[in-house]
Amino acid sequence: MGLFRNLFGNKKSVENTFVLTKTSQMLDEDLYWQIINESLLNSNTQEEQQNYLKKRLQTLSPSEIIGFKLLTDKLLFESYNSELWCAGYIINQGCSDDSFEYFRRWIISRGKDVFYKAKSNPDSLITEISEDIDYYDFESLNMIPDEAFEAKTSKEIYDYIDEVGFDEIVGKYPEIKFNWEEENPQSMQIICPKLYEKMMK
Repeated sequence: MGLFRNLFGNKKSVENTFVLTKTSQMLDEDLYWQIINESLLNSNTQEEQQNYLKKRLQTLSPSEIIGFKLLTDKLLFESYNSELWCAGYIINQGCSDDSFEYFRRWIISRGKDVFYKAKSNPDSLITEISEDIDYYDFESLNMIPDEAFEAKTSKEIYDYIDEVGFDEIVGKYPEIKFNWEEENPQSMQIICPKLYEKMMK
């Protein structure tokens, strides 16, 4: 917990004045994953990770906090595919539209290696299965930068996000063409054989 104390143990009461403008700039990805990794090293539960991230983000500039939120959105966009949805369905024994987003937030919260391995091979998430976890999601991950931004600036983060500019960079969500069916378990087994064997039998 030494890093946590170094970051947050000696706060000073300093009133900051920020020049806030709308932005669509995402945070540097290396810094993003560094922060996620720090949160994993300094927490044992999802609640602890959430609290760490909120405090850690407050050490960034307002534009960087926005950048953290936007990069999270970009990663969610990049992981929106049929195969990962299949993994989410198997792991959580069902997966609605909203549940799939919360599931992808959880994957992001597990760090860079887990995220990119899962993107290329969703069955790799077998390494993240734990008897201590009942449901694999992180619904509140999306709210952490919002709360950190408000705590730092007393402003609402959405007032300073250039949504049009961000949409031009990332694009619009496509319509998924599913290559598996709920009514056809074998179609899911083909995509995620290890997860299927672990969670569905």
